[in-house]
Amino acid sequence: MGEISITKLLVVAALIILVFGTKKLRTLGGDLGSAIKGFKKAMNEDDVSAKKSVDADDIPAEKLSHKE
Repeated sequence: MGEISITKLLVVAALIILVFGTKKLRTLGGDLGSAIKGFKKAMNEDDVSAKKSVDADDIPAEKLSHKE
């Protein structure tokens, strides 16, 4: 089986380009990049909303009332 050399990687890359074509690979790369950006944006929004909800829950105990 052996190790993976740079020549083997180049041959595999050339075969992938031949099978899929450069245009399809370019759109695939763009789609992957936009998906990663969207994921990072969603994670940041979740962090911000979680911090806001924690801040809203910091109400002093004296102001809370329990009705039965």
